[in-house]
Amino acid sequence: MSKLVPALINGAKKVYVVAKPEAVRFMRYAKVELSPPTVGDLPAIRQGFGKLLHSAKTGGYKNLTVSEAWLNTLVFIEVWCWFFVGEVIGKRHLVGYKV
Repeated sequence: MSKLVPALINGAKKVYVVAKPEAVRFMRYAKVELSPPTVGDLPAIRQGFGKLLHSAKTGGYKNLTVSEAWLNTLVFIEVWCWFFVGEVIGKRHLVGYKV
């Protein structure tokens, strides 16, 4: 039992040493990726929607590579799942509204 506490302390130190750079990198990316769009981002968002609509009208989506199509599918599934999770949170129930 007396050897267990120093082993746990050493293990915790090793976990801290390994996890600290990963946490710093995560926070660096989180500050950029998880921030809401600013007013300066609106023209780029509008241009992106314009490209999306143009691609849908002209059939440009047929020229996607398999990896691009797969990535678009995964993004769609992620957005759909977050919509579903938001609905469940809003209803406060999994199936329907509790009246």
